[in-house]
Amino acid sequence: MSEIKIANRLVGPTQQPFIIAEMSGNHGQSLEKAMALVDAAAAAGTHALKLQTYTPDTITLDVHEREFFIADKNSLWQGNSLYNLYKVAMTPWEWHKPIFDYANSKGMLAFSSPFDLTAVDFLESLNVPCYKIASFENSDHGLLAAVAKTGKPVIMSTGMATQTELAESVEVLRDNGCKDLILLKCTSNYPARPVDANLRTIPHLAQLFNCQVGLSDHTPGVGVSVAAVALGATVIEKHFVLDRNGGEVDAEFSLEPAELKMLVEETTRAHDALGTVHYGCTEKEIASRIHRRSLYIAKDMKAGDIFTLENLRSVRPGLGLAPKFLPFFIGKKINRNADQGTPLSWELL
Repeated sequence: MSEIKIANRLVGPTQQPFIIAEMSGNHGQSLEKAMALVDAAAAAGTHALKLQTYTPDTITLDVHEREFFIADKNSLWQGNSLYNLYKVAMTPWEWHKPIFDYANSKGMLAFSSPFDLTAVDFLESLNVPCYKIASFENSDHGLLAAVAKTGKPVIMSTGMATQTELAESVEVLRDNGCKDLILLKCTSNYPARPVDANLRTIPHLAQLFNCQVGLSDHTPGVGVSVAAVALGATVIEKHFVLDRNGGEVDAEFSLEPAELKMLVEETTRAHDALGTVHYGCTEKEIASRIHRRSLYIAKDMKAGDIFTLENLRSVRPGLGLAPKFLPFFIGKKINRNADQGTPLSWELL
């Protein structure tokens, strides 16, 4: 799988997992809090900060009843109309540049998810390094075409899409100039249950579409993300918040700063642990070979004594002959005196 360059950072199987900190609406309509979130993401070691670019009018209609009202009692946002929810959750467009600039100054990449064509034009004016397509927008072929035509890398969540829908979306992206594509396995439920993550889809997606695959993770904690890296995920996206009890729109399924730092550390550790197919000693194990079991004289012996299970034993350390030779010696004579603790060697036979 070839590496992809996003701005100055390489993303791919041989690289440390690319960690995207999703701010979403967790700034609570406070630019000061948004900047504090940037600080937290940078301190955690994340590689990129992501926003969402829309207004209530670009994402839905100003209707507050029927299907435009969230009545589902299991929803985090029950009791809101879509329009009012997005009014609270949106990131003001005039905040984008100062947030992006501040994230860049902290060593992170910064980009966003556009939700309509005006958002693409706006983000192009800010020269974002790549685009993220949200799972709810992955069937909007007009949006996909516009993003693909920028020629920049595209990261697209797969949540809810069937294989056929994904094939159509990927075709639209590639037909319109997208050369660098990363798909994110995603469960579009908030919070999502680990049992619904179906991470074994990750290598299947990579093979199916011949592209890198990552995870957009809405489950609690970091365990699912770590498991995804073990299955080949090159990108991990997680929502984060300063305080999960702060009441922000996506707080309940977001990581707090200490957890975000743990995400970076543990996914890196999981990636490092994958290594290669390897048998025998690693460099660090060579010195440990002395502590393997081997054959030793367990009682003082004189020349001509017979080796038995009482005077010859398999013990630590490992300077004698391998334990597999024990049966060969039993019943044979030792040719010289040997004290207890003498490692067995062929010269004693």
